Amino acid sequence: MAQLPVISGAKVVRAFEKAGWRQDRQRGSHVVMLKPGCNVSLSVPQHREITPGTLRALIRSAGMTADEFVALL
Repeated sequence: MAQLPVISGAKVVRAFEKAGWRQDRQRGSHVVMLKPGCNVSLSVPQHREITPGTLRALIRSAGMTADEFVALL
């Protein structure tokens, strides 16, 4: 399992966009992302640093592994 880096919310959004997710809307400090054919939405906080637990939960919700996500960075 890959060690998750401490990254910003903007970098998380860019990585998920590489995986086929798109920004649907933004509400306050959270970007909501959708993927065609997927019933899940991701709510990515736009903070300077995303905590490892939050990042791991987003990756799990996206149906990815930590290794796949790190490869997108």
